[in-house]
Amino acid sequence: MVELLYLPFYLGLLILISPFVGYYMAFILNVKTLPLEKWIYQFIFSGSPPSQTPKQYLSSLFIFHTTGGGILFLILKFQDHFALNPLHLLGMDWDLALNTTISFITNTNWQAYSGESQLSYFSQMFGLTPQNFLSAGVGISVLAFVSRAIVSSKTNRFGNFWLDLFRSTFYILFPLSFFVSILLVGQGVIQSFSGPIQSMGLDGVLETIPMGPAASQIAIKQIGTNGGGFFGVNSAHPFENPTPISNFIQMFCILFLPASCVFLYGKITNSFRHVWVIFFVMLSFLILGFVGVYFSEENYLGFWEGKEFRFSLTESSLWLSTTTAASNGSVNSMHDSYSPLAGGIAIFQMMLGEVIFGGVGTGMYGMFLFLILTVFLSGLMTGRTPEYLGKKIGSNEIKWTLFGIFSPTICILIGSTITVLLESGYSAKGPHALSQILYAFSSAAGNNGSAFAGFSADTLWGNLSLGFSMLVGRFSVIYAVVIVAGSLGGKVTTKAFDGNFKLDTILFGVLLFSVILIVCGLSFFPVLALGPILEQILISKGIFF
Repeated sequence: MVELLYLPFYLGLLILISPFVGYYMAFILNVKTLPLEKWIYQFIFSGSPPSQTPKQYLSSLFIFHTTGGGILFLILKFQDHFALNPLHLLGMDWDLALNTTISFITNTNWQAYSGESQLSYFSQMFGLTPQNFLSAGVGISVLAFVSRAIVSSKTNRFGNFWLDLFRSTFYILFPLSFFVSILLVGQGVIQSFSGPIQSMGLDGVLETIPMGPAASQIAIKQIGTNGGGFFGVNSAHPFENPTPISNFIQMFCILFLPASCVFLYGKITNSFRHVWVIFFVMLSFLILGFVGVYFSEENYLGFWEGKEFRFSLTESSLWLSTTTAASNGSVNSMHDSYSPLAGGIAIFQMMLGEVIFGGVGTGMYGMFLFLILTVFLSGLMTGRTPEYLGKKIGSNEIKWTLFGIFSPTICILIGSTITVLLESGYSAKGPHALSQILYAFSSAAGNNGSAFAGFSADTLWGNLSLGFSMLVGRFSVIYAVVIVAGSLGGKVTTKAFDGNFKLDTILFGVLLFSVILIVCGLSFFPVLALGPILEQILISKGIFF
Protein backbone atom coordinates (compact mmCIF):
# COMPACT_ATOMS: atom_id res chain seq x y z
CA MET A 1 0.00 0.00 0.00
CA VAL A 2 2.83 2.39 0.90
CA GLU A 3 4.53 1.67 -2.41
CA LEU A 4 1.32 2.54 -4.31
CA LEU A 5 1.17 5.95 -2.59
CA TYR A 6 4.86 6.74 -3.15
CA LEU A 7 4.54 8.28 -6.62
CA PRO A 8 1.38 10.34 -5.89
CA PHE A 9 2.95 11.69 -2.69
CA TYR A 10 6.21 12.55 -4.49
CA LEU A 11 4.46 14.33 -7.38
CA GLY A 12 1.92 16.02 -5.10
CA LEU A 13 4.70 17.50 -2.98
CA LEU A 14 6.50 18.63 -6.13
CA ILE A 15 3.37 20.39 -7.46
CA LEU A 16 2.69 22.00 -4.08
CA ILE A 17 6.17 23.40 -3.38
CA SER A 18 7.51 24.29 -6.84
CA PRO A 19 5.40 27.43 -7.51
CA PHE A 20 6.38 29.04 -4.19
CA VAL A 21 10.09 28.35 -4.68
CA GLY A 22 9.85 29.63 -8.27
CA TYR A 23 8.26 32.90 -7.14
CA TYR A 24 10.95 33.30 -4.48
CA MET A 25 13.66 32.79 -7.11
CA ALA A 26 12.02 35.36 -9.40
CA PHE A 27 11.95 37.88 -6.55
CA ILE A 28 15.61 37.29 -5.70
CA LEU A 29 16.74 37.68 -9.31
CA ASN A 30 14.66 40.75 -10.14
CA VAL A 31 14.66 42.82 -6.93
CA LYS A 32 16.75 46.00 -7.15
CA THR A 33 19.01 45.48 -4.13
CA LEU A 34 19.44 42.74 -1.55
CA PRO A 35 21.23 42.88 1.83
CA LEU A 36 25.04 43.01 1.68
CA GLU A 37 25.04 43.91 -2.01
CA LYS A 38 25.67 47.66 -1.92
CA TRP A 39 29.28 47.40 -0.81
CA ILE A 40 29.85 44.62 -3.37
CA TYR A 41 28.49 46.88 -6.13
CA GLN A 42 30.81 49.66 -5.04
CA PHE A 43 33.83 47.35 -4.89
CA ILE A 44 33.28 45.56 -8.21
CA PHE A 45 31.23 47.91 -10.37
CA SER A 46 31.83 51.33 -8.71
CA GLY A 47 28.05 51.64 -8.53
CA SER A 48 25.09 49.61 -9.74
CA PRO A 49 26.00 46.70 -12.06
CA PRO A 50 25.33 47.65 -15.70
CA SER A 51 22.84 45.67 -17.77
CA GLN A 52 24.42 43.66 -20.56
CA THR A 53 23.57 42.88 -24.15
CA PRO A 54 23.30 39.21 -25.19
CA LYS A 55 26.88 39.21 -26.52
CA GLN A 56 28.22 40.86 -23.36
CA TYR A 57 26.32 38.38 -21.20
CA LEU A 58 27.73 35.45 -23.18
CA SER A 59 31.22 36.94 -23.08
CA SER A 60 31.09 37.20 -19.27
CA LEU A 61 29.77 33.65 -19.06
CA PHE A 62 32.55 32.20 -21.21
CA ILE A 63 35.26 34.16 -19.38
CA PHE A 64 33.93 32.87 -16.07
CA HIS A 65 33.88 29.24 -17.21
CA THR A 66 37.32 29.43 -18.81
CA THR A 67 38.84 30.82 -15.62
CA GLY A 68 37.02 28.39 -13.33
CA GLY A 69 37.83 25.46 -15.59
CA GLY A 70 41.52 26.33 -15.61
CA ILE A 71 41.63 26.44 -11.80
CA LEU A 72 39.79 23.12 -11.47
CA PHE A 73 42.08 21.43 -14.01
CA LEU A 74 45.16 22.46 -12.03
CA ILE A 75 43.65 21.20 -8.76
CA LEU A 76 42.89 17.79 -10.27
CA LYS A 77 46.21 17.48 -12.12
CA PHE A 78 48.32 18.42 -9.09
CA GLN A 79 46.17 17.25 -6.18
CA ASP A 80 49.15 15.42 -4.67
CA HIS A 81 50.67 18.83 -3.84
CA PHE A 82 47.69 19.95 -1.74
CA ALA A 83 46.57 19.16 1.81
CA LEU A 84 43.58 16.99 2.85
CA ASN A 85 44.89 13.98 0.97
CA PRO A 86 44.98 11.18 3.59
CA LEU A 87 45.40 8.45 0.96
CA HIS A 88 48.29 10.34 -0.70
CA LEU A 89 46.61 10.10 -4.10
CA LEU A 90 48.48 11.20 -7.20
CA GLY A 91 47.17 13.78 -9.63
CA MET A 92 44.94 12.72 -12.51
CA ASP A 93 46.26 12.07 -16.02
CA TRP A 94 45.79 15.17 -18.18
CA ASP A 95 43.00 13.72 -20.32
CA LEU A 96 41.00 12.48 -17.31
CA ALA A 97 41.55 15.81 -15.52
CA LEU A 98 40.35 17.65 -18.64
CA ASN A 99 37.29 15.44 -18.98
CA THR A 100 36.42 15.86 -15.29
CA THR A 101 36.92 19.64 -15.50
CA ILE A 102 34.62 19.93 -18.51
CA SER A 103 32.16 17.62 -16.80
CA PHE A 104 31.81 19.83 -13.73
CA ILE A 105 31.80 23.26 -15.40
CA THR A 106 29.02 22.05 -17.73
CA ASN A 107 26.86 20.75 -14.85
CA THR A 108 27.27 17.21 -16.24
CA ASN A 109 29.33 15.49 -13.51
CA TRP A 110 30.20 12.58 -15.76
CA GLN A 111 32.50 10.40 -13.68
CA ALA A 112 35.19 8.52 -15.55
CA TYR A 113 36.87 8.19 -12.15
CA SER A 114 35.92 6.69 -8.77
CA GLY A 115 35.64 9.45 -6.19
CA GLU A 116 36.88 7.78 -3.02
CA SER A 117 39.90 6.12 -4.67
CA GLN A 118 41.07 8.81 -7.12
CA LEU A 119 40.21 12.18 -5.58
CA SER A 120 41.48 13.74 -2.37
CA TYR A 121 39.25 15.55 0.09
CA PHE A 122 40.77 18.82 -1.15
CA SER A 123 39.86 18.07 -4.77
CA GLN A 124 36.32 17.12 -3.81
CA MET A 125 35.76 20.13 -1.50
CA PHE A 126 37.65 22.95 -3.20
CA GLY A 127 37.61 21.69 -6.77
CA LEU A 128 34.34 19.91 -7.52
CA THR A 129 31.90 21.27 -4.93
CA PRO A 130 32.29 24.97 -5.90
CA GLN A 131 31.60 24.05 -9.53
CA ASN A 132 28.47 22.21 -8.42
CA PHE A 133 27.19 25.53 -7.07
CA LEU A 134 28.46 27.72 -9.87
CA SER A 135 27.43 25.60 -12.86
CA ALA A 136 23.90 25.37 -11.44
CA GLY A 137 23.97 29.12 -10.75
CA VAL A 138 24.85 29.77 -14.39
CA GLY A 139 21.79 27.77 -15.48
CA ILE A 140 19.50 29.88 -13.29
CA SER A 141 21.20 33.07 -14.50
CA VAL A 142 20.69 32.26 -18.18
CA LEU A 143 17.02 31.45 -17.58
CA ALA A 144 16.56 34.79 -15.78
CA PHE A 145 18.18 36.59 -18.73
CA VAL A 146 15.92 34.80 -21.22
CA SER A 147 12.81 35.52 -19.14
CA ARG A 148 13.58 39.23 -18.93
CA ALA A 149 14.26 39.42 -22.65
CA ILE A 150 10.87 37.93 -23.52
CA VAL A 151 8.97 40.64 -21.63
CA SER A 152 11.20 43.50 -22.82
CA SER A 153 10.35 45.69 -25.79
CA LYS A 154 12.76 47.42 -28.17
CA THR A 155 15.82 47.05 -25.96
CA ASN A 156 18.91 44.83 -25.98
CA ARG A 157 19.96 44.84 -22.31
CA PHE A 158 18.41 42.27 -19.99
CA GLY A 159 20.53 41.90 -16.86
CA ASN A 160 24.07 41.45 -15.59
CA PHE A 161 25.66 37.99 -15.58
CA TRP A 162 27.81 38.54 -12.49
CA LEU A 163 24.90 39.83 -10.44
CA ASP A 164 22.62 36.99 -11.56
CA LEU A 165 25.29 34.41 -10.74
CA PHE A 166 25.97 35.91 -7.30
CA ARG A 167 22.30 35.95 -6.37
CA SER A 168 21.61 32.46 -7.77
CA THR A 169 24.48 30.99 -5.80
CA PHE A 170 24.31 32.78 -2.45
CA TYR A 171 20.60 33.47 -2.05
CA ILE A 172 19.16 30.30 -3.63
CA LEU A 173 21.58 27.39 -3.91
CA PHE A 174 23.71 27.90 -0.81
CA PRO A 175 20.92 28.15 1.83
CA LEU A 176 19.02 25.23 0.31
CA SER A 177 22.16 23.08 0.24
CA PHE A 178 23.04 23.94 3.83
CA PHE A 179 19.55 22.91 4.97
CA VAL A 180 19.59 19.65 3.00
CA SER A 181 23.10 18.83 4.25
CA ILE A 182 21.83 18.96 7.84
CA LEU A 183 18.91 16.68 6.94
CA LEU A 184 21.24 14.18 5.28
CA VAL A 185 23.69 14.13 8.20
CA GLY A 186 20.68 13.41 10.41
CA GLN A 187 19.96 10.35 8.28
CA GLY A 188 23.52 9.04 8.58
CA VAL A 189 25.25 10.43 5.49
CA ILE A 190 28.87 10.84 6.55
CA GLN A 191 30.59 14.22 6.94
CA SER A 192 34.09 13.64 8.23
CA PHE A 193 37.71 14.59 7.62
CA SER A 194 38.96 11.30 9.04
CA GLY A 195 41.07 9.02 6.93
CA PRO A 196 39.84 5.57 5.83
CA ILE A 197 39.12 2.97 8.51
CA GLN A 198 40.75 -0.47 8.45
CA SER A 199 38.39 -3.26 9.49
CA MET A 200 38.58 -7.05 9.45
CA GLY A 201 35.81 -8.54 7.31
CA LEU A 202 33.79 -11.67 8.06
CA ASP A 203 35.99 -13.59 5.64
CA GLY A 204 39.13 -12.61 7.57
CA VAL A 205 40.33 -10.18 4.90
CA LEU A 206 41.32 -6.66 5.97
CA GLU A 207 38.91 -4.14 4.43
CA THR A 208 39.41 -0.41 3.87
CA ILE A 209 36.29 1.64 4.63
CA PRO A 210 36.45 5.09 2.98
CA MET A 211 35.38 8.21 4.85
CA GLY A 212 35.15 11.88 3.94
CA PRO A 213 33.06 15.08 3.81
CA ALA A 214 30.27 13.57 1.73
CA ALA A 215 27.00 15.16 2.94
CA SER A 216 27.95 18.70 1.90
CA GLN A 217 28.68 17.55 -1.65
CA ILE A 218 25.64 15.25 -1.86
CA ALA A 219 23.27 18.12 -1.04
CA ILE A 220 24.43 20.41 -3.85
CA LYS A 221 24.91 17.54 -6.31
CA GLN A 222 21.15 16.85 -6.04
CA ILE A 223 19.82 20.40 -5.60
CA GLY A 224 21.97 21.69 -8.47
CA THR A 225 21.14 18.66 -10.69
CA ASN A 226 24.85 17.90 -10.89
CA GLY A 227 24.92 14.23 -9.90
CA GLY A 228 28.57 13.52 -9.24
CA GLY A 229 28.88 11.30 -6.18
CA PHE A 230 31.50 11.47 -3.45
CA PHE A 231 31.82 7.70 -3.88
CA GLY A 232 32.20 5.81 -7.13
CA VAL A 233 28.85 4.02 -6.94
CA ASN A 234 27.13 7.32 -6.15
CA SER A 235 23.86 7.24 -4.18
CA ALA A 236 23.82 3.44 -4.20
CA HIS A 237 26.58 3.69 -1.56
CA PRO A 238 25.23 3.34 2.01
CA PHE A 239 27.44 6.23 3.19
CA GLU A 240 25.84 8.54 0.62
CA ASN A 241 22.28 7.27 0.84
CA PRO A 242 21.73 5.06 3.90
CA THR A 243 17.95 5.10 4.46
CA PRO A 244 14.64 5.30 2.57
CA ILE A 245 14.19 8.81 4.04
CA SER A 246 17.57 10.00 2.74
CA ASN A 247 16.62 8.42 -0.57
CA PHE A 248 13.37 10.41 -0.73
CA ILE A 249 15.10 13.66 0.26
CA GLN A 250 17.73 13.25 -2.43
CA MET A 251 15.26 12.17 -5.10
CA PHE A 252 12.96 15.10 -4.33
CA CYS A 253 15.92 17.48 -4.51
CA ILE A 254 16.67 16.23 -8.02
CA LEU A 255 13.44 17.68 -9.40
CA PHE A 256 12.15 20.45 -7.19
CA LEU A 257 14.48 23.27 -8.35
CA PRO A 258 14.13 22.39 -12.07
CA ALA A 259 10.35 22.30 -11.57
CA SER A 260 10.51 25.61 -9.68
CA CYS A 261 12.39 27.18 -12.60
CA VAL A 262 9.26 26.71 -14.72
CA PHE A 263 7.42 29.02 -12.33
CA LEU A 264 10.40 31.39 -12.15
CA TYR A 265 9.95 31.81 -15.91
CA GLY A 266 6.19 32.25 -15.49
CA LYS A 267 6.56 34.87 -12.76
CA ILE A 268 9.02 37.03 -14.70
CA THR A 269 7.10 36.73 -17.98
CA ASN A 270 3.71 37.06 -16.24
CA SER A 271 2.41 33.97 -18.08
CA PHE A 272 1.05 31.80 -15.26
CA ARG A 273 -1.45 29.70 -17.22
CA HIS A 274 1.11 29.15 -19.97
CA VAL A 275 3.74 27.77 -17.60
CA TRP A 276 1.24 25.41 -15.98
CA VAL A 277 0.76 23.92 -19.47
CA ILE A 278 4.53 23.57 -19.80
CA PHE A 279 4.77 22.03 -16.33
CA PHE A 280 2.17 19.35 -17.09
CA VAL A 281 3.79 18.53 -20.44
CA MET A 282 7.03 17.88 -18.56
CA LEU A 283 5.16 15.93 -15.90
CA SER A 284 3.45 13.78 -18.56
CA PHE A 285 6.81 12.75 -20.01
CA LEU A 286 8.09 11.93 -16.51
CA ILE A 287 5.07 9.80 -15.57
CA LEU A 288 5.10 7.91 -18.88
CA GLY A 289 8.81 7.23 -18.45
CA PHE A 290 8.34 5.93 -14.90
CA VAL A 291 5.42 3.69 -15.89
CA GLY A 292 7.47 2.21 -18.74
CA VAL A 293 10.49 1.58 -16.51
CA TYR A 294 8.49 0.14 -13.60
CA PHE A 295 6.41 -2.34 -15.59
CA SER A 296 9.36 -3.37 -17.71
CA GLU A 297 11.34 -4.16 -14.56
CA GLU A 298 8.41 -5.84 -12.80
CA ASN A 299 8.08 -8.26 -15.71
CA TYR A 300 11.82 -8.77 -16.02
CA LEU A 301 13.05 -11.92 -14.25
CA GLY A 302 16.34 -10.45 -13.09
CA PHE A 303 15.06 -7.08 -12.00
CA TRP A 304 16.89 -7.13 -8.63
CA GLU A 305 20.27 -7.31 -10.35
CA GLY A 306 22.17 -4.06 -9.76
CA LYS A 307 19.62 -2.69 -7.26
CA GLU A 308 19.82 -2.07 -3.52
CA PHE A 309 17.54 -4.23 -1.35
CA ARG A 310 17.05 -1.33 1.06
CA PHE A 311 15.05 0.45 -1.69
CA SER A 312 11.88 -0.84 -3.30
CA LEU A 313 11.39 -1.32 -7.03
CA THR A 314 9.29 1.86 -7.07
CA GLU A 315 12.11 3.87 -5.47
CA SER A 316 14.74 2.52 -7.88
CA SER A 317 12.54 2.96 -10.96
CA LEU A 318 11.46 6.47 -9.97
CA TRP A 319 15.06 7.47 -9.32
CA LEU A 320 16.10 6.27 -12.78
CA SER A 321 13.20 8.20 -14.32
CA THR A 322 13.85 11.43 -12.42
CA THR A 323 17.62 11.44 -12.80
CA THR A 324 17.56 10.95 -16.58
CA ALA A 325 14.67 13.42 -16.92
CA ALA A 326 16.46 16.07 -14.88
CA SER A 327 20.00 15.77 -16.30
CA ASN A 328 21.13 14.91 -12.79
CA GLY A 329 23.23 11.80 -13.32
CA SER A 330 23.16 10.38 -9.79
CA VAL A 331 22.12 6.75 -9.35
CA ASN A 332 20.79 4.57 -6.53
CA SER A 333 20.98 1.45 -8.73
CA MET A 334 23.11 0.39 -11.68
CA HIS A 335 21.39 1.45 -14.91
CA ASP A 336 23.31 -1.09 -17.01
CA SER A 337 21.47 -3.87 -15.15
CA TYR A 338 17.98 -2.69 -16.09
CA SER A 339 15.96 -4.42 -18.77
CA PRO A 340 16.68 -3.18 -22.32
CA LEU A 341 13.32 -1.41 -22.49
CA ALA A 342 13.89 0.42 -19.19
CA GLY A 343 17.42 1.35 -20.23
CA GLY A 344 16.10 2.52 -23.59
CA ILE A 345 13.59 4.82 -21.87
CA ALA A 346 16.41 6.32 -19.80
CA ILE A 347 18.46 6.90 -22.97
CA PHE A 348 15.52 8.49 -24.80
CA GLN A 349 14.77 10.83 -21.89
CA MET A 350 18.32 12.15 -22.12
CA MET A 351 18.08 12.38 -25.91
CA LEU A 352 15.08 14.73 -25.54
CA GLY A 353 17.57 17.40 -24.57
CA GLU A 354 16.97 18.26 -20.92
CA VAL A 355 13.34 19.30 -21.37
CA ILE A 356 11.58 16.96 -18.91
CA PHE A 357 12.33 19.45 -16.12
CA GLY A 358 16.00 19.12 -17.07
CA GLY A 359 18.81 20.77 -15.14
CA VAL A 360 18.41 23.80 -12.87
CA GLY A 361 17.48 26.55 -15.33
CA THR A 362 18.63 24.52 -18.30
CA GLY A 363 15.45 22.46 -18.50
CA MET A 364 13.25 25.52 -18.88
CA TYR A 365 15.50 27.39 -21.30
CA GLY A 366 15.91 24.15 -23.28
CA MET A 367 12.12 23.90 -23.39
CA PHE A 368 12.06 27.54 -24.57
CA LEU A 369 13.57 26.40 -27.89
CA PHE A 370 10.82 23.81 -28.33
CA LEU A 371 8.22 26.44 -27.46
CA ILE A 372 9.52 28.64 -30.28
CA LEU A 373 9.56 25.69 -32.68
CA THR A 374 6.02 24.63 -31.71
CA VAL A 375 4.62 28.15 -32.17
CA PHE A 376 6.38 28.44 -35.53
CA LEU A 377 5.04 25.11 -36.82
CA SER A 378 1.56 25.92 -35.51
CA GLY A 379 1.68 29.21 -37.37
CA LEU A 380 2.62 27.44 -40.60
CA MET A 381 -0.24 24.96 -40.19
CA THR A 382 -2.89 27.63 -39.50
CA GLY A 383 -1.66 30.40 -41.78
CA ARG A 384 -0.93 32.78 -38.86
CA THR A 385 2.18 34.85 -38.34
CA PRO A 386 3.96 32.95 -35.56
CA GLU A 387 4.12 34.93 -32.30
CA TYR A 388 5.33 33.95 -28.87
CA LEU A 389 4.12 36.09 -25.95
CA GLY A 390 3.60 39.03 -28.29
CA LYS A 391 6.90 38.63 -30.14
CA LYS A 392 6.91 37.85 -33.85
CA ILE A 393 9.16 34.92 -34.73
CA GLY A 394 11.33 35.35 -37.81
CA SER A 395 13.85 33.30 -39.75
CA ASN A 396 16.78 34.35 -37.56
CA GLU A 397 15.11 32.99 -34.41
CA ILE A 398 14.24 29.71 -36.14
CA LYS A 399 17.79 29.20 -37.42
CA TRP A 400 19.25 29.56 -33.94
CA THR A 401 16.46 27.48 -32.42
CA LEU A 402 17.28 24.58 -34.72
CA PHE A 403 20.99 25.06 -34.01
CA GLY A 404 20.34 24.72 -30.26
CA ILE A 405 18.12 21.67 -30.66
CA PHE A 406 20.21 19.70 -33.15
CA SER A 407 23.80 20.41 -32.03
CA PRO A 408 23.64 17.89 -29.13
CA THR A 409 21.83 15.44 -31.44
CA ILE A 410 24.71 15.53 -33.93
CA CYS A 411 27.22 14.89 -31.14
CA ILE A 412 25.28 11.83 -29.94
CA LEU A 413 24.96 10.26 -33.39
CA ILE A 414 28.43 11.04 -34.76
CA GLY A 415 30.21 10.28 -31.48
CA SER A 416 28.42 6.92 -31.17
CA THR A 417 29.18 6.02 -34.80
CA ILE A 418 32.92 6.70 -34.46
CA THR A 419 33.10 4.80 -31.16
CA VAL A 420 31.44 1.76 -32.75
CA LEU A 421 33.95 1.86 -35.61
CA LEU A 422 36.84 2.09 -33.14
CA GLU A 423 35.58 -1.03 -31.34
CA SER A 424 36.71 0.35 -28.01
CA GLY A 425 35.19 1.61 -24.79
CA TYR A 426 32.58 -1.07 -24.15
CA SER A 427 32.51 -4.52 -22.63
CA ALA A 428 29.36 -6.02 -24.16
CA LYS A 429 28.64 -7.31 -27.66
CA GLY A 430 25.69 -6.97 -30.01
CA PRO A 431 22.91 -4.45 -29.39
CA HIS A 432 23.80 -3.99 -25.73
CA ALA A 433 27.22 -2.65 -26.71
CA LEU A 434 25.48 -0.07 -28.89
CA SER A 435 23.17 0.78 -25.97
CA GLN A 436 26.19 1.38 -23.73
CA ILE A 437 27.70 3.75 -26.29
CA LEU A 438 24.42 5.56 -26.94
CA TYR A 439 23.90 6.00 -23.21
CA ALA A 440 27.38 7.50 -22.78
CA PHE A 441 27.05 10.07 -25.56
CA SER A 442 23.43 10.88 -24.70
CA SER A 443 24.49 11.42 -21.10
CA ALA A 444 27.39 13.65 -22.15
CA ALA A 445 25.56 15.74 -24.77
CA GLY A 446 22.50 15.98 -22.50
CA ASN A 447 24.74 17.07 -19.59
CA ASN A 448 23.35 14.22 -17.51
CA GLY A 449 26.37 12.35 -16.19
CA SER A 450 24.96 8.90 -15.41
CA ALA A 451 26.28 5.87 -17.28
CA PHE A 452 25.89 2.26 -18.21
CA ALA A 453 28.71 0.94 -16.03
CA GLY A 454 29.98 -1.45 -18.72
CA PHE A 455 31.23 1.45 -20.82
CA SER A 456 34.98 2.03 -20.23
CA ALA A 457 35.12 5.81 -20.37
CA ASP A 458 38.63 6.46 -19.03
CA THR A 459 40.45 6.20 -22.35
CA LEU A 460 41.99 8.97 -24.44
CA TRP A 461 39.15 8.76 -27.00
CA GLY A 462 36.48 8.46 -24.35
CA ASN A 463 37.72 11.40 -22.30
CA LEU A 464 38.17 13.73 -25.28
CA SER A 465 35.07 12.78 -27.31
CA LEU A 466 32.74 12.84 -24.32
CA GLY A 467 34.33 16.06 -23.09
CA PHE A 468 33.68 17.69 -26.46
CA SER A 469 30.08 16.43 -26.39
CA MET A 470 29.56 17.94 -22.95
CA LEU A 471 30.83 21.32 -24.14
CA VAL A 472 28.59 21.31 -27.20
CA GLY A 473 25.58 20.05 -25.24
CA ARG A 474 25.93 22.86 -22.71
CA PHE A 475 27.18 25.90 -24.57
CA SER A 476 25.52 25.47 -27.97
CA VAL A 477 22.15 25.52 -26.22
CA ILE A 478 23.08 28.48 -24.00
CA TYR A 479 24.35 30.44 -26.99
CA ALA A 480 21.22 29.67 -29.01
CA VAL A 481 18.70 30.59 -26.31
CA VAL A 482 20.49 33.84 -25.41
CA ILE A 483 20.66 34.91 -29.06
CA VAL A 484 17.02 33.98 -29.74
CA ALA A 485 15.76 35.66 -26.56
CA GLY A 486 17.89 38.72 -27.21
CA SER A 487 16.55 38.99 -30.75
CA LEU A 488 12.95 38.73 -29.51
CA GLY A 489 13.64 41.26 -26.75
CA GLY A 490 14.66 43.83 -29.35
CA LYS A 491 11.26 43.62 -31.03
CA VAL A 492 8.09 45.49 -30.20
CA THR A 493 5.68 43.50 -28.03
CA THR A 494 2.30 43.36 -29.76
CA LYS A 495 -0.99 43.24 -27.88
CA ALA A 496 -2.87 39.96 -27.75
CA PHE A 497 -6.15 39.67 -29.64
CA ASP A 498 -8.69 36.92 -30.34
CA GLY A 499 -6.89 35.77 -33.49
CA ASN A 500 -3.68 34.91 -31.62
CA PHE A 501 -2.79 31.27 -31.09
CA LYS A 502 -3.48 30.51 -27.42
CA LEU A 503 -0.48 29.26 -25.44
CA ASP A 504 -2.37 28.34 -22.28
CA THR A 505 -4.67 25.61 -23.59
CA ILE A 506 -4.67 21.82 -23.59
CA LEU A 507 -4.36 21.98 -27.39
CA PHE A 508 -1.06 23.83 -27.15
CA GLY A 509 0.16 21.33 -24.55
CA VAL A 510 -0.66 18.45 -26.90
CA LEU A 511 1.12 20.20 -29.77
CA LEU A 512 4.19 20.88 -27.64
CA PHE A 513 4.30 17.27 -26.43
CA SER A 514 3.94 16.03 -30.03
CA VAL A 515 6.65 18.30 -31.45
CA ILE A 516 9.15 17.18 -28.81
CA LEU A 517 8.29 13.52 -29.37
CA ILE A 518 8.32 13.72 -33.17
CA VAL A 519 11.55 15.75 -33.49
CA CYS A 520 13.46 13.49 -31.11
CA GLY A 521 11.80 10.33 -32.38
CA LEU A 522 12.76 11.03 -35.99
CA SER A 523 16.30 11.84 -34.90
CA PHE A 524 16.91 8.78 -32.76
CA PHE A 525 14.43 5.98 -33.49
CA PRO A 526 16.64 4.18 -36.08
CA VAL A 527 19.61 3.93 -33.74
CA LEU A 528 17.40 3.01 -30.76
CA ALA A 529 15.87 0.25 -32.89
CA LEU A 530 19.35 -1.23 -33.35
CA GLY A 531 20.19 -0.94 -29.65
CA PRO A 532 17.74 -1.35 -26.74
CA ILE A 533 14.68 -2.18 -28.85
CA LEU A 534 16.44 -5.00 -30.71
CA GLU A 535 17.97 -6.26 -27.48
CA GLN A 536 14.53 -6.42 -25.82
CA ILE A 537 13.15 -8.43 -28.76
CA LEU A 538 16.08 -10.85 -28.70
CA ILE A 539 15.87 -11.33 -24.90
CA SER A 540 12.19 -12.22 -25.25
CA LYS A 541 13.37 -15.01 -27.58
CA GLY A 542 15.98 -16.22 -25.09
CA ILE A 543 19.02 -14.61 -26.75
CA PHE A 544 21.22 -12.77 -24.22
CA PHE A 545 24.33 -10.58 -24.44
